[in-house]
Amino acid sequence: MAHARKRQKSHNSVFSAKEVMSKRELKELAIAIFQTLRQNVSLDWQHKEYVRAKLRVAVKRVLKEYGYPPDMQKIAVDRVIEQAELVANKLV
Repeated sequence: MAHARKRQKSHNSVFSAKEVMSKRELKELAIAIFQTLRQNVSLDWQHKEYVRAKLRVAVKRVLKEYGYPPDMQKIAVDRVIEQAELVANKLV
């Protein structure tokens, strides 16, 4: 399944994910991230830095696979981890 596709932009322009990805792509990305989180979390994962690091890498890998803008990946990963902490009991 080839989700990644090249995105063209100039060096000075900044896009949001909504501007460079369709609603369908964003929905598929959200589902893939949720599944990745479910597969990689463990009990008390929020308190174990090595598990958090593993999750960050897994989420970044999914973002890259789906063609998420590279310059926005750190913000997206941070946001995903924050949101995952809010629903941690549903992920385990």
